[in-house]
Amino acid sequence: MDATAPLIADPETIAKYEAVIGLEVHVQLKTATKIFSPSSHEFGNEANTQTDPVVLGLPGALPVLNREAVAQGVRASLAINCKINRKSVFARKNYFYPDLPKGYQISQFDEPLAEHGFIDIDLEDGARKRIGITRLHLEEDAGKTIHDGFRDSDKYSYVDLNRAGAPLAEIVSEPDMRSSEEAFVYLSEIKQALMFAGVSDCDMEKGQLRCDANVSVRPKGQKEFGIKAEVKNVNSFRFVRMAIDYEIARQVAVIESGGTVRQESRLFNNATGETSSMRSKEEAHDYRYFPEPDLPPLLVSEEWEREIAASMPELPRNKRERLVSEYGVSDYDARVLALSAETADYFEEVAKASGDPKLAANWVQGELAGALNAAGKSIAASPVTAKNLAEMLKLLGDGTLSSKLAKDVFFKMFESGKTAAEIIESEGLKQISDSGALEGMIDEILANNPKQVATYKGGKTGILGFFVGQVMKQTKGQANPQMVNELLTKKLAE
Repeated sequence: MDATAPLIADPETIAKYEAVIGLEVHVQLKTATKIFSPSSHEFGNEANTQTDPVVLGLPGALPVLNREAVAQGVRASLAINCKINRKSVFARKNYFYPDLPKGYQISQFDEPLAEHGFIDIDLEDGARKRIGITRLHLEEDAGKTIHDGFRDSDKYSYVDLNRAGAPLAEIVSEPDMRSSEEAFVYLSEIKQALMFAGVSDCDMEKGQLRCDANVSVRPKGQKEFGIKAEVKNVNSFRFVRMAIDYEIARQVAVIESGGTVRQESRLFNNATGETSSMRSKEEAHDYRYFPEPDLPPLLVSEEWEREIAASMPELPRNKRERLVSEYGVSDYDARVLALSAETADYFEEVAKASGDPKLAANWVQGELAGALNAAGKSIAASPVTAKNLAEMLKLLGDGTLSSKLAKDVFFKMFESGKTAAEIIESEGLKQISDSGALEGMIDEILANNPKQVATYKGGKTGILGFFVGQVMKQTKGQANPQMVNELLTKKLAE
Protein backbone atom coordinates (compact mmCIF):
# COMPACT_ATOMS: atom_id res chain seq x y z
CA MET A 1 0.00 0.00 0.00
CA ASP A 2 2.99 2.35 0.39
CA ALA A 3 3.37 2.67 -3.36
CA THR A 4 -0.24 3.78 -3.97
CA ALA A 5 -0.60 5.95 -0.86
CA PRO A 6 -0.21 9.73 -1.08
CA LEU A 7 3.36 10.79 -0.42
CA ILE A 8 2.48 12.75 2.69
CA ALA A 9 -0.70 13.72 4.52
CA ASP A 10 -1.90 17.31 4.83
CA PRO A 11 -1.62 19.17 8.18
CA GLU A 12 -5.35 18.93 8.89
CA THR A 13 -5.27 15.13 8.58
CA ILE A 14 -2.03 14.85 10.56
CA ALA A 15 -3.68 16.80 13.39
CA LYS A 16 -6.04 13.83 13.95
CA TYR A 17 -3.08 11.65 14.93
CA GLU A 18 -0.53 11.57 17.71
CA ALA A 19 3.11 10.70 17.09
CA VAL A 20 5.02 8.39 19.40
CA ILE A 21 8.78 8.87 19.20
CA GLY A 22 11.73 7.18 20.84
CA LEU A 23 15.38 7.89 20.09
CA GLU A 24 18.49 5.74 20.16
CA VAL A 25 21.60 7.88 20.54
CA HIS A 26 25.05 6.41 19.89
CA VAL A 27 27.86 8.39 21.52
CA GLN A 28 31.55 7.73 20.92
CA LEU A 29 33.33 7.85 24.27
CA LYS A 30 36.45 9.94 24.73
CA THR A 31 39.21 7.37 25.26
CA ALA A 32 42.71 7.02 23.83
CA THR A 33 42.17 3.45 22.64
CA LYS A 34 39.35 1.19 21.51
CA ILE A 35 37.01 -0.58 23.86
CA PHE A 36 38.50 -4.08 23.51
CA SER A 37 41.93 -3.49 21.94
CA PRO A 38 44.91 -1.10 22.14
CA SER A 39 44.46 0.65 18.77
CA SER A 40 43.70 4.36 18.54
CA HIS A 41 40.38 5.52 17.12
CA GLU A 42 41.44 9.09 16.37
CA PHE A 43 39.40 10.71 13.61
CA GLY A 44 40.94 11.65 10.26
CA ASN A 45 43.87 9.24 9.99
CA GLU A 46 44.63 7.30 6.82
CA ALA A 47 42.09 4.56 6.21
CA ASN A 48 42.71 1.17 7.83
CA THR A 49 45.79 2.28 9.79
CA GLN A 50 44.09 1.87 13.21
CA THR A 51 43.40 -1.85 13.25
CA ASP A 52 44.72 -4.86 15.15
CA PRO A 53 44.00 -8.61 15.43
CA VAL A 54 40.99 -8.04 17.72
CA VAL A 55 39.40 -5.49 15.38
CA LEU A 56 40.06 -7.71 12.37
CA GLY A 57 38.67 -10.80 14.07
CA LEU A 58 41.81 -12.86 13.53
CA PRO A 59 41.86 -16.37 15.03
CA GLY A 60 43.02 -16.46 18.64
CA ALA A 61 42.69 -12.70 19.24
CA LEU A 62 40.81 -12.03 22.48
CA PRO A 63 39.10 -8.82 23.63
CA VAL A 64 40.27 -7.01 26.78
CA LEU A 65 37.86 -4.45 28.25
CA ASN A 66 39.11 -0.85 28.42
CA ARG A 67 38.64 0.36 32.04
CA GLU A 68 38.49 4.01 30.97
CA ALA A 69 35.64 3.25 28.55
CA VAL A 70 33.67 1.80 31.47
CA ALA A 71 34.43 4.84 33.63
CA GLN A 72 33.24 7.13 30.84
CA GLY A 73 30.12 5.00 30.47
CA VAL A 74 29.40 5.40 34.18
CA ARG A 75 29.92 9.18 33.90
CA ALA A 76 27.54 9.30 30.94
CA SER A 77 24.97 7.29 32.90
CA LEU A 78 25.17 9.63 35.90
CA ALA A 79 24.83 12.66 33.60
CA ILE A 80 21.44 11.37 32.41
CA ASN A 81 20.24 10.23 35.85
CA CYS A 82 20.52 6.48 35.24
CA LYS A 83 20.90 3.82 37.90
CA ILE A 84 24.20 1.97 37.56
CA ASN A 85 23.83 -1.80 37.62
CA ARG A 86 26.34 -3.54 39.86
CA LYS A 87 26.66 -6.32 37.29
CA SER A 88 26.31 -6.08 33.53
CA VAL A 89 27.07 -8.60 30.80
CA PHE A 90 28.51 -8.27 27.30
CA ALA A 91 26.83 -10.21 24.51
CA ARG A 92 27.46 -11.09 20.90
CA LYS A 93 25.07 -9.42 18.46
CA ASN A 94 25.37 -11.48 15.30
CA TYR A 95 24.99 -9.95 11.87
CA PHE A 96 27.01 -9.97 8.67
CA TYR A 97 28.16 -6.77 7.01
CA PRO A 98 31.49 -5.79 5.39
CA ASP A 99 32.33 -3.23 8.09
CA LEU A 100 32.12 -5.89 10.84
CA PRO A 101 35.00 -8.36 10.23
CA LYS A 102 34.16 -10.70 13.13
CA GLY A 103 30.60 -11.24 11.91
CA TYR A 104 29.29 -10.07 15.29
CA GLN A 105 29.34 -6.95 17.44
CA ILE A 106 30.21 -7.07 21.13
CA SER A 107 27.41 -5.17 22.84
CA GLN A 108 25.14 -5.48 25.88
CA PHE A 109 21.61 -6.81 25.74
CA ASP A 110 19.48 -7.91 28.66
CA GLU A 111 21.93 -6.82 31.39
CA PRO A 112 23.14 -3.30 30.45
CA LEU A 113 25.47 -0.99 32.34
CA ALA A 114 22.71 1.39 33.47
CA GLU A 115 18.92 1.78 33.38
CA HIS A 116 15.93 3.92 34.42
CA GLY A 117 17.20 7.44 33.76
CA PHE A 118 15.57 10.64 32.57
CA ILE A 119 16.17 14.04 30.99
CA ASP A 120 13.97 17.07 31.64
CA ILE A 121 13.34 19.28 28.62
CA ASP A 122 11.98 22.84 28.37
CA LEU A 123 9.69 23.47 25.40
CA GLU A 124 9.00 26.66 23.45
CA ASP A 125 5.63 27.16 25.15
CA GLY A 126 7.33 27.20 28.58
CA ALA A 127 6.26 23.68 29.52
CA ARG A 128 8.72 21.27 31.10
CA LYS A 129 8.55 17.57 30.26
CA ARG A 130 10.43 14.55 31.55
CA ILE A 131 11.66 12.05 28.96
CA GLY A 132 12.43 8.61 30.36
CA ILE A 133 15.64 6.78 29.45
CA THR A 134 15.31 3.01 29.29
CA ARG A 135 18.98 2.09 29.34
CA LEU A 136 22.56 2.97 28.57
CA HIS A 137 24.74 0.14 27.37
CA LEU A 138 28.30 -0.16 26.11
CA GLU A 139 29.30 -1.60 22.77
CA GLU A 140 31.92 -1.44 20.04
CA ASP A 141 31.46 0.63 16.91
CA ALA A 142 31.53 -0.89 13.43
CA GLY A 143 33.73 0.35 10.59
CA LYS A 144 32.62 2.80 7.94
CA THR A 145 31.43 1.78 4.49
CA ILE A 146 32.25 4.37 1.82
CA HIS A 147 30.04 4.33 -1.26
CA ASP A 148 31.43 7.25 -3.26
CA GLY A 149 34.50 9.39 -3.80
CA PHE A 150 36.55 6.83 -5.74
CA ARG A 151 37.01 6.41 -9.47
CA ASP A 152 35.18 3.08 -9.54
CA SER A 153 32.60 3.79 -6.82
CA ASP A 154 29.87 2.90 -9.28
CA LYS A 155 31.02 -0.72 -9.03
CA TYR A 156 32.52 -1.04 -5.54
CA SER A 157 32.09 0.14 -1.99
CA TYR A 158 35.08 0.55 0.31
CA VAL A 159 35.52 -0.21 4.01
CA ASP A 160 37.54 1.82 6.51
CA LEU A 161 38.02 -0.02 9.82
CA ASN A 162 39.68 2.85 11.70
CA ARG A 163 36.66 3.40 13.92
CA ALA A 164 35.76 -0.31 14.22
CA GLY A 165 36.02 -1.15 17.90
CA ALA A 166 35.71 2.45 19.09
CA PRO A 167 33.83 2.61 22.41
CA LEU A 168 30.16 3.57 22.16
CA ALA A 169 27.48 4.28 24.71
CA GLU A 170 24.01 3.66 23.30
CA ILE A 171 21.28 5.63 25.07
CA VAL A 172 17.75 4.36 24.47
CA SER A 173 14.86 6.62 25.41
CA GLU A 174 11.35 5.65 26.37
CA PRO A 175 8.77 6.41 23.63
CA ASP A 176 7.82 9.59 25.50
CA MET A 177 8.24 12.22 22.76
CA ARG A 178 5.25 13.40 20.78
CA SER A 179 6.75 15.84 18.25
CA SER A 180 9.92 16.62 16.37
CA GLU A 181 10.36 19.67 18.61
CA GLU A 182 10.49 17.46 21.70
CA ALA A 183 12.98 15.16 19.99
CA PHE A 184 15.17 18.11 18.98
CA VAL A 185 15.23 19.55 22.52
CA TYR A 186 15.87 16.10 24.03
CA LEU A 187 18.85 15.55 21.73
CA SER A 188 20.21 19.00 22.56
CA GLU A 189 19.95 18.27 26.30
CA ILE A 190 21.56 14.85 25.95
CA LYS A 191 24.45 16.28 23.91
CA GLN A 192 25.02 19.12 26.36
CA ALA A 193 24.94 16.82 29.40
CA LEU A 194 27.47 14.43 27.85
CA MET A 195 29.79 17.25 26.79
CA PHE A 196 29.68 18.85 30.25
CA ALA A 197 30.43 15.45 31.80
CA GLY A 198 33.49 15.22 29.54
CA VAL A 199 32.62 11.81 28.11
CA SER A 200 32.51 12.85 24.44
CA ASP A 201 32.98 15.85 22.16
CA CYS A 202 29.72 14.80 20.41
CA ASP A 203 30.97 16.07 17.04
CA MET A 204 28.40 14.76 14.57
CA GLU A 205 30.63 15.57 11.58
CA LYS A 206 33.19 13.13 12.99
CA GLY A 207 30.56 10.49 13.73
CA GLN A 208 30.90 10.92 17.49
CA LEU A 209 27.15 11.23 17.92
CA ARG A 210 24.60 9.46 15.75
CA CYS A 211 20.89 9.04 16.16
CA ASP A 212 18.19 6.54 15.13
CA ALA A 213 14.58 7.67 15.45
CA ASN A 214 11.73 5.22 16.10
CA VAL A 215 8.49 6.80 14.90
CA SER A 216 4.90 5.59 14.94
CA VAL A 217 1.51 7.28 14.82
CA ARG A 218 -1.87 6.51 16.35
CA PRO A 219 -5.28 8.21 16.25
CA LYS A 220 -5.61 10.71 19.07
CA GLY A 221 -7.16 9.07 22.11
CA GLN A 222 -5.89 5.59 21.25
CA LYS A 223 -3.70 4.01 23.94
CA GLU A 224 -2.11 1.27 21.85
CA PHE A 225 1.05 2.14 19.96
CA GLY A 226 1.10 2.05 16.19
CA ILE A 227 3.64 0.13 14.11
CA LYS A 228 6.97 1.89 14.19
CA ALA A 229 9.56 2.59 11.54
CA GLU A 230 13.17 3.26 12.46
CA VAL A 231 15.02 6.05 10.64
CA LYS A 232 18.72 5.15 10.81
CA ASN A 233 21.90 7.18 11.32
CA VAL A 234 20.62 10.73 10.86
CA ASN A 235 23.66 12.99 11.09
CA SER A 236 22.35 16.32 12.36
CA PHE A 237 19.70 17.48 14.82
CA ARG A 238 18.01 19.53 12.09
CA PHE A 239 17.78 16.47 9.86
CA VAL A 240 16.40 14.42 12.78
CA ARG A 241 13.63 16.97 13.07
CA MET A 242 12.96 16.90 9.32
CA ALA A 243 13.04 13.10 9.18
CA ILE A 244 10.53 12.76 12.03
CA ASP A 245 8.13 15.29 10.48
CA TYR A 246 8.33 13.53 7.12
CA GLU A 247 7.86 10.11 8.66
CA ILE A 248 4.79 11.24 10.64
CA ALA A 249 3.21 12.65 7.48
CA ARG A 250 4.09 9.52 5.48
CA GLN A 251 2.66 7.09 8.02
CA VAL A 252 -0.56 9.08 8.40
CA ALA A 253 -0.94 9.04 4.60
CA VAL A 254 -0.46 5.26 4.52
CA ILE A 255 -3.10 4.69 7.20
CA GLU A 256 -5.56 7.17 5.71
CA SER A 257 -5.30 5.43 2.33
CA GLY A 258 -6.24 2.12 3.94
CA GLY A 259 -2.74 0.73 4.06
CA THR A 260 -0.63 -0.63 6.91
CA VAL A 261 2.63 0.84 8.10
CA ARG A 262 5.43 -1.70 7.85
CA GLN A 263 7.93 -2.28 10.63
CA GLU A 264 11.15 -1.46 8.82
CA SER A 265 14.39 0.50 8.87
CA ARG A 266 14.45 3.59 6.67
CA LEU A 267 17.10 6.06 5.50
CA PHE A 268 16.72 9.84 5.42
CA ASN A 269 17.78 11.67 2.26
CA ASN A 270 19.25 15.05 3.24
CA ALA A 271 18.76 16.46 -0.26
CA THR A 272 15.07 15.60 -0.67
CA GLY A 273 13.97 15.66 2.97
CA GLU A 274 12.35 12.23 2.52
CA THR A 275 12.82 8.79 4.03
CA SER A 276 13.06 5.61 1.97
CA SER A 277 12.85 1.92 2.82
CA MET A 278 16.17 0.28 3.71
CA ARG A 279 15.25 -3.18 5.03
CA SER A 280 12.71 -4.92 7.23
CA LYS A 281 13.28 -4.12 10.89
CA GLU A 282 15.13 -6.82 12.79
CA GLU A 283 13.87 -8.14 16.11
CA ALA A 284 16.20 -9.12 18.97
CA HIS A 285 15.98 -12.80 18.06
CA ASP A 286 17.24 -12.01 14.55
CA TYR A 287 20.60 -11.08 16.05
CA ARG A 288 20.88 -14.36 18.02
CA TYR A 289 22.23 -12.62 21.12
CA PHE A 290 24.18 -14.77 23.55
CA PRO A 291 26.67 -13.90 26.33
CA GLU A 292 30.18 -13.05 25.08
CA PRO A 293 32.24 -16.10 26.11
CA ASP A 294 35.57 -14.21 26.07
CA LEU A 295 34.56 -11.53 28.57
CA PRO A 296 33.52 -12.02 32.20
CA PRO A 297 30.59 -10.06 33.68
CA LEU A 298 31.38 -6.38 34.26
CA LEU A 299 31.22 -5.42 37.94
CA VAL A 300 30.94 -1.78 39.01
CA SER A 301 31.31 -1.45 42.77
CA GLU A 302 29.55 1.20 44.87
CA GLU A 303 32.98 2.55 45.80
CA TRP A 304 34.00 3.03 42.14
CA GLU A 305 30.67 4.64 41.31
CA ARG A 306 31.04 7.07 44.26
CA GLU A 307 34.57 7.91 43.13
CA ILE A 308 33.35 8.71 39.61
CA ALA A 309 30.34 10.65 40.92
CA ALA A 310 32.62 12.80 43.09
CA SER A 311 34.53 13.89 39.99
CA MET A 312 31.39 14.91 38.05
CA PRO A 313 31.14 18.60 37.12
CA GLU A 314 28.07 20.78 37.49
CA LEU A 315 25.62 19.69 34.81
CA PRO A 316 23.88 22.03 32.33
CA ARG A 317 20.45 22.44 33.96
CA ASN A 318 21.96 23.08 37.40
CA LYS A 319 24.42 25.54 35.89
CA ARG A 320 21.69 27.45 34.03
CA GLU A 321 19.58 27.75 37.15
CA ARG A 322 22.57 28.94 39.19
CA LEU A 323 23.56 31.57 36.62
CA VAL A 324 20.05 33.02 36.87
CA SER A 325 19.93 33.02 40.68
CA GLU A 326 23.55 34.02 41.36
CA TYR A 327 24.17 36.56 38.59
CA GLY A 328 20.68 37.83 37.78
CA VAL A 329 20.91 37.05 34.06
CA SER A 330 17.78 36.11 32.11
CA ASP A 331 16.76 32.52 31.42
CA TYR A 332 17.62 33.08 27.75
CA ASP A 333 21.07 34.47 28.58
CA ALA A 334 21.75 31.60 30.98
CA ARG A 335 20.84 29.07 28.28
CA VAL A 336 23.19 30.69 25.74
CA LEU A 337 26.04 31.14 28.25
CA ALA A 338 25.75 27.52 29.39
CA LEU A 339 25.87 26.00 25.91
CA SER A 340 29.35 24.83 26.85
CA ALA A 341 31.19 24.52 30.13
CA GLU A 342 34.03 26.65 28.74
CA THR A 343 31.71 29.54 27.87
CA ALA A 344 29.98 29.39 31.23
CA ASP A 345 33.31 29.37 33.09
CA TYR A 346 34.58 32.31 31.01
CA PHE A 347 31.43 34.32 31.72
CA GLU A 348 31.61 33.66 35.45
CA GLU A 349 35.20 34.86 35.60
CA VAL A 350 34.34 38.04 33.70
CA ALA A 351 31.21 38.66 35.80
CA LYS A 352 33.05 38.32 39.09
CA ALA A 353 36.09 40.37 38.08
CA SER A 354 34.12 43.17 36.42
CA GLY A 355 31.39 43.39 39.05
CA ASP A 356 28.74 43.76 36.34
CA PRO A 357 27.26 40.36 35.38
CA LYS A 358 24.69 41.75 32.93
CA LEU A 359 27.29 43.75 31.03
CA ALA A 360 29.55 40.69 31.07
CA ALA A 361 26.73 38.53 29.66
CA ASN A 362 26.09 41.03 26.85
CA TRP A 363 29.74 41.18 25.82
CA VAL A 364 30.42 37.43 26.04
CA GLN A 365 27.34 36.66 23.92
CA GLY A 366 27.79 39.64 21.61
CA GLU A 367 31.17 41.03 20.62
CA LEU A 368 33.24 38.12 21.91
CA ALA A 369 31.05 35.40 20.35
CA GLY A 370 30.94 37.29 17.05
CA ALA A 371 34.71 37.75 16.93
CA LEU A 372 35.38 34.12 17.81
CA ASN A 373 32.92 32.91 15.18
CA ALA A 374 34.45 35.12 12.49
CA ALA A 375 37.94 33.91 13.39
CA GLY A 376 36.89 30.25 13.64
CA LYS A 377 38.18 30.04 17.21
CA SER A 378 36.80 28.37 20.31
CA ILE A 379 36.42 30.36 23.51
CA ALA A 380 39.29 28.35 24.99
CA ALA A 381 41.53 29.85 22.28
CA SER A 382 40.24 33.42 22.70
CA PRO A 383 42.98 36.05 22.33
CA VAL A 384 41.04 38.12 24.88
CA THR A 385 41.28 36.43 28.27
CA ALA A 386 38.42 36.63 30.76
CA LYS A 387 40.62 38.76 33.03
CA ASN A 388 41.42 41.24 30.24
CA LEU A 389 37.78 41.51 29.13
CA ALA A 390 36.75 42.19 32.75
CA GLU A 391 39.34 44.98 33.02
CA MET A 392 38.03 46.56 29.82
CA LEU A 393 34.44 46.40 31.10
CA LYS A 394 35.54 48.21 34.27
CA LEU A 395 36.92 51.02 32.10
CA LEU A 396 33.61 51.14 30.25
CA GLY A 397 31.72 51.22 33.53
CA ASP A 398 33.73 54.08 35.07
CA GLY A 399 33.53 56.28 31.96
CA THR A 400 37.13 55.91 30.84
CA LEU A 401 35.77 54.36 27.62
CA SER A 402 32.57 55.16 25.74
CA SER A 403 30.57 52.32 24.21
CA LYS A 404 32.03 53.09 20.78
CA LEU A 405 35.58 53.32 22.08
CA ALA A 406 35.10 50.10 24.06
CA LYS A 407 34.22 48.24 20.87
CA ASP A 408 37.25 49.70 19.08
CA VAL A 409 39.51 48.76 21.99
CA PHE A 410 38.02 45.26 22.20
CA PHE A 411 38.72 44.45 18.56
CA LYS A 412 42.28 45.74 18.92
CA MET A 413 42.61 43.48 21.98
CA PHE A 414 41.30 40.55 19.94
CA GLU A 415 43.75 41.21 17.12
CA SER A 416 46.81 41.81 19.32
CA GLY A 417 46.21 39.96 22.59
CA LYS A 418 47.10 43.18 24.45
CA THR A 419 45.22 44.57 27.45
CA ALA A 420 42.80 47.48 27.19
CA ALA A 421 45.14 49.68 29.25
CA GLU A 422 48.04 49.01 26.88
CA ILE A 423 45.96 49.89 23.82
CA ILE A 424 44.47 53.03 25.39
CA GLU A 425 47.94 54.22 26.40
CA SER A 426 49.63 53.50 23.07
CA GLU A 427 46.84 54.93 20.88
CA GLY A 428 45.53 57.70 23.11
CA LEU A 429 42.00 56.35 23.13
CA LYS A 430 40.92 57.52 26.58
CA GLN A 431 37.49 59.13 26.67
CA ILE A 432 37.54 62.92 27.03
CA SER A 433 35.46 63.94 30.05
CA ASP A 434 37.11 67.29 30.74
CA SER A 435 34.20 69.74 30.65
CA GLY A 436 36.51 72.71 30.20
CA ALA A 437 38.13 71.26 27.08
CA LEU A 438 34.76 70.23 25.66
CA GLU A 439 33.12 73.60 26.33
CA GLY A 440 35.79 75.45 24.37
CA MET A 441 35.35 73.09 21.45
CA ILE A 442 31.54 73.37 21.58
CA ASP A 443 31.67 77.19 21.66
CA GLU A 444 33.79 77.13 18.52
CA ILE A 445 31.46 74.72 16.72
CA LEU A 446 28.36 76.80 17.60
CA ALA A 447 30.06 79.98 16.43
CA ASN A 448 30.98 78.38 13.11
CA ASN A 449 27.46 77.10 12.43
CA PRO A 450 25.02 80.00 13.04
CA LYS A 451 22.38 78.68 10.59
CA GLN A 452 22.14 75.36 12.42
CA VAL A 453 21.96 77.19 15.77
CA ALA A 454 19.05 79.28 14.47
CA THR A 455 17.32 76.13 13.21
CA TYR A 456 17.63 74.55 16.65
CA LYS A 457 16.31 77.64 18.39
CA GLY A 458 13.47 77.75 15.89
CA GLY A 459 12.17 74.50 17.40
CA LYS A 460 13.85 71.84 15.26
CA THR A 461 15.74 70.28 18.15
CA GLY A 462 16.54 67.14 16.15
CA ILE A 463 19.48 69.03 14.69
CA LEU A 464 21.25 68.52 18.02
CA GLY A 465 22.69 65.36 16.50
CA PHE A 466 24.55 67.49 13.96
CA PHE A 467 26.42 69.31 16.72
CA VAL A 468 27.14 66.07 18.59
CA GLY A 469 28.58 64.64 15.40
CA GLN A 470 30.85 67.66 14.95
CA VAL A 471 32.22 67.28 18.48
CA MET A 472 32.79 63.54 18.05
CA LYS A 473 34.49 64.19 14.71
CA GLN A 474 36.93 66.67 16.25
CA THR A 475 37.70 64.36 19.17
CA LYS A 476 37.94 61.27 16.95
CA GLY A 477 35.09 59.71 18.88
CA GLN A 478 36.74 60.14 22.26
CA ALA A 479 34.40 62.73 23.79
CA ASN A 480 32.06 61.57 26.56
CA PRO A 481 28.72 61.41 24.63
CA GLN A 482 26.55 62.09 27.68
CA MET A 483 28.61 65.13 28.68
CA VAL A 484 28.59 66.45 25.09
CA ASN A 485 24.78 66.22 24.94
CA GLU A 486 24.38 67.97 28.30
CA LEU A 487 26.78 70.80 27.42
CA LEU A 488 25.25 71.37 23.97
CA THR A 489 21.72 71.43 25.34
CA LYS A 490 22.75 73.94 28.00
CA LYS A 491 24.62 76.26 25.62
CA LEU A 492 21.92 76.18 22.93
CA ALA A 493 19.34 77.16 25.55
CA GLU A 494 21.30 80.27 26.53
